[in-house]
Amino acid sequence: MGSSAEYVFVGCYTGEKGGEGDGITLLRRDPSTGDLARLGLAARTPSPSFLAQHPTLPVLYAVNELSDGTVSAFSVAPDCSLTPLAVRPTGGADPCHVAVTASGKHLVVANYASGAVSVYPLDAEGAPGERSDLLTLTGSGPDAERQAGAHAHQVVPDPSGTDVLISDLGSDRVWRSRLDPVSGRLGSPEPAVEAKPGTGPRHLIRSADGALLLAGELGANLTWYRPSGGPVLEQRGEAAASTLPGTVYPSEVCMGRNGRFVYVANRGPDTVSAFSWDGETATLIAEVPTGGVWPRHMTLLGDHLYVANERSHNVTVFRIDPDTGIPVSQGEPVGEPSPTCLLRWASPMIRS
Repeated sequence: MGSSAEYVFVGCYTGEKGGEGDGITLLRRDPSTGDLARLGLAARTPSPSFLAQHPTLPVLYAVNELSDGTVSAFSVAPDCSLTPLAVRPTGGADPCHVAVTASGKHLVVANYASGAVSVYPLDAEGAPGERSDLLTLTGSGPDAERQAGAHAHQVVPDPSGTDVLISDLGSDRVWRSRLDPVSGRLGSPEPAVEAKPGTGPRHLIRSADGALLLAGELGANLTWYRPSGGPVLEQRGEAAASTLPGTVYPSEVCMGRNGRFVYVANRGPDTVSAFSWDGETATLIAEVPTGGVWPRHMTLLGDHLYVANERSHNVTVFRIDPDTGIPVSQGEPVGEPSPTCLLRWASPMIRS
């Protein structure tokens, strides 16, 4: 792989979940223009709806979002071809998010339907061993259809410690649990965020100065929190994720490199909302169409924003104006069946 190109892996839904994809596909990105080119199928695997990379090894992980969930690991060659390493059962249903701890020694998976978090030790090659824990969350919320029980939607390991944050759409909580680095077991979860009833926490990000920003799938909002002296963060503000009429289901939240702008993808109106962020308040500055239908995921790479539109089967490209932070549509969408996740592959991965 030359320095003149970057690569992006794409997760999807396959026929097992009503999607049209075949597995993990590969795109080439031109870093100078931001343009994408589709290279094709990299690995055939069922409904790899979310992807993650090992922090120091050339290993890619994918959840297989099935009723009997699994997680798959692949070694990544210099040309970004994938070789299967291992497939492990999650012990839960519909795994939808996966992450690697900062140490690179454990893999954590959020099982949405069963509301549980799976943990696996990783060997020297990055392959997951037998599951070391399955932490089942409890709780519910006011939405009888969507919040009858816990629904783990995201797992966010602390970049400099052993805590793991777990966003739980079902209980309106973000839980904090300590991962024992020796046993690979999670401690009893304690609330880090107690969101307003009906928020439906989906995905979160942390700002460089410690704020937590949360996309509420059911509340159609962006809320933010800061430490207040106790274990539970204090809510400092809230903004509507979209200003358009109709039902809105926010999917992803991300922050620009300089921390000045925050972006929320909205399924329903099929938009991306751009907010200015001053550390205390998120203020809507623009809401732009994604150029597709049902934006399930997005990622910021350099000065470009890429949106995976699940139901229109395409990935759209936006250039972010560096001064205003507003996304501007660029070029033609790239056709991609039922895309659900975009992962830039940073190579080489080995750190000295």
